[in-house]
Amino acid sequence: MNQSAQESEPFDYSYYEYPDWYSNNAEPTKPPKEVVLPCFPIADDQIFHIVSLSLSLVALLVLAALSRKNRLCQGFTRGASCIFSPVNFLDQTQDKSLVLAVFGLVFSKLAVSLIAPDPLPFCRDTPPHLKEYLKIVSIFYYPLLYCPLLVCSTLQLCTGYVLGTALAFSHGSVLLWQKIDCPKTPELYKFYALLASLPQLFCLFFICLRFILLFIKGPEHDQDLDSSYYSEYVKELLKKQPTSSSSVSDEPGLMRRILDFPKSYIYVPDKVFRFPLKLAIGAFVSFVCIYHTALLLIILVVPTLHIVRAGIDENMFYLMMGFGIVLSDDRQETVRILIFYTWLLEVCYLCAMTLSIVVSLLMLMKSMLLHRSNLRSLYRGDVCHIYSRHKAVEPSRGGVVCWMGLVGYQGALYSLGIVLQTVVFFICFIFLVFLLIVPVFHGRNLLVFQVAAQSWPAWVTLILVTILQHVMAKFAFVKKEAGTSDINNRDSLFLLTYLLFLVNFVLGLLVAMWRTLISAVYNLVHMGRTDLSLLHRSSEDYDPAYRFYTQFLAVEVSQAHPVMKAFCGVLLDLIMEGGRAVHKIQQVEEGLQENRPNAALLSRRIRRRWQLVFTLVNNPSLLGSRKHFQTQPSETAASAANGTPTTKTGSRNSQAGSRKDKKEPELGLAVEAEIEEQ
Repeated sequence: MNQSAQESEPFDYSYYEYPDWYSNNAEPTKPPKEVVLPCFPIADDQIFHIVSLSLSLVALLVLAALSRKNRLCQGFTRGASCIFSPVNFLDQTQDKSLVLAVFGLVFSKLAVSLIAPDPLPFCRDTPPHLKEYLKIVSIFYYPLLYCPLLVCSTLQLCTGYVLGTALAFSHGSVLLWQKIDCPKTPELYKFYALLASLPQLFCLFFICLRFILLFIKGPEHDQDLDSSYYSEYVKELLKKQPTSSSSVSDEPGLMRRILDFPKSYIYVPDKVFRFPLKLAIGAFVSFVCIYHTALLLIILVVPTLHIVRAGIDENMFYLMMGFGIVLSDDRQETVRILIFYTWLLEVCYLCAMTLSIVVSLLMLMKSMLLHRSNLRSLYRGDVCHIYSRHKAVEPSRGGVVCWMGLVGYQGALYSLGIVLQTVVFFICFIFLVFLLIVPVFHGRNLLVFQVAAQSWPAWVTLILVTILQHVMAKFAFVKKEAGTSDINNRDSLFLLTYLLFLVNFVLGLLVAMWRTLISAVYNLVHMGRTDLSLLHRSSEDYDPAYRFYTQFLAVEVSQAHPVMKAFCGVLLDLIMEGGRAVHKIQQVEEGLQENRPNAALLSRRIRRRWQLVFTLVNNPSLLGSRKHFQTQPSETAASAANGTPTTKTGSRNSQAGSRKDKKEPELGLAVEAEIEEQ
């Protein structure tokens, strides 16, 4: 009976193996991971976007009615802005701050909406099969939503400034209200939505303040051809430059060169040069792109490392023993080592992330300096400074496409570049910490030092052979006589070349690996820059980013050359003033004839006029309008009958090539003959 009762009673294993699990002194279980529930702010996003779309449409209708009295969209005509052309991308004199803020706002909104569970604010709980289609719709929706802000700034009306202030303040205040009401969101990271909205808030409130300042200051009507920038540029161009005598004593010292190095990465605005609007937009969008990419890389990795480090316990000791890895015989010490190594991983990742951000920002600032240098070179007509061969600087079908998309290309390149840089820098920091620094401090797992200790004879041999070749080349194989150098002791040189053949082969392998590493690091660091080709000079056409950039410069220079715009501004002044301007010119000429200046002043004036004519004749934007490049119908028919090609490009290139060989006086005679003929 006792035996049957004893068999029926369950055996208490907890008393023997797991006494602490069921005792009163057992520790409580750890609280679960924080769960962030979906938050719905009081200011509903759906209702707000419906209202904001209605207000934007009303603002556009009001601005269209107020600007109807002006002549719209007529090329160079003053006051040519309209609601269908919110930005004049070829105007270098307009206010760039508002345009930059709107572009940064649009990009920030798209970067957040493409990751959000609901790409459009009108749809909640978007089905998975419709999410990709709505993302495509959002790419066009948000630029249209913020387009009225650009229109309000371009039309230069006080009413437009008031409407722009109201729209920007409504968007910014509602967004700020939503983030205060719901600072935590469940997607990706609890504070991701709050951190990602900071560029939007900054842009919106900057636009609001800028509109208020413009309303107080009043509209400006001295933009583009009415501005004095182009005439000042021509005056500075024709100003006689002081001749600087260079000598050896004027070379800067070491400290001066060290101080000049950081200055070479800082863009300082120039008085007589204004940055093109498209390049300024590309730089600002790239900066916003770096911020969003870095934010994503941090929140996708760092919180995960925190969770992994918090979950390390004694069970990891048995798991590592199963793989044959024993860090320590003590389980608690093993846990501490694993926690320390996980913390080192986090430190390495944050260091790599910081380094990639700094490198990207430095490359962005350096590219702005090179943009200015390239534009000035093309303004002077130095085509070979940018292109690998001589070509006409004129717009083309591919060039217009590249001009339109350069801003997007540049932002995408910086995004991809910062990702690749972070991965490579992270691997380098891991190698440095876990294979060099940590083994030195702990005195164990010295794998790298053990391999180096075993192969030290080979390294010493390579170093000695390299030193031997340099010493022999300096003291035995090169002789200097009468200021010239020549080879000496040729027999010994030939013998040493033969004996060191195999050693130089091993050195060549090291040089090949070093060359690969240098090329990879260089291309990785300059990945985001479109103004530098990652290929050889002869193969730069195969680099799509550099080809987009050069095509963009061709369109920009041909359509927005400062000298050309200054010339067009003078012609428009003559056309608009009519006979009064001609009468004034005649009076001035009569006064000059009566009061003729001395010979020095007259020669200086003639020289400046000649420089202006010479600049206009060689302007790539005006070459196609000259009589030398316009083929007459009779000449076209005769050349076609003879089988000679009569394309305009060919005639331009041939004339440009022949004009290079002419001297300046011959060109002056040709210009004078052409002016008299016309």
